[in-house]
Amino acid sequence: MQKHMSGQVCGGEIPEELCERLIVEQPLLKIRLDTRKFGKAVTVVDGFPSDKELLKHLARYLKTKLAAGGTYREEEGRIELQGDHRQRVKQILIEELGINPENILVMS
Repeated sequence: MQKHMSGQVCGGEIPEELCERLIVEQPLLKIRLDTRKFGKAVTVVDGFPSDKELLKHLARYLKTKLAAGGTYREEEGRIELQGDHRQRVKQILIEELGINPENILVMS
């Protein structure tokens, strides 16, 4: 677990206890591209714990970092982001949130 210069885990935008929970649980995350109406691309990240607060903060953090719209689905432990951001999401999860690269699967 890396602490950044600000002393905060996860860049300071996600509460430390939620971020530590994510790092401890080490869920298997699947990142895939989905297509919606009118051929719009949507990046879907599956596999998060079904915790509303965690998903809410993670979705907000990813949307800010990617300058994209999106939402989260609490029941399914899923975050949806507008556009194709598969590689960038993987990079953020590894470098900024401290998730093990072996637990992230990018599907084509």
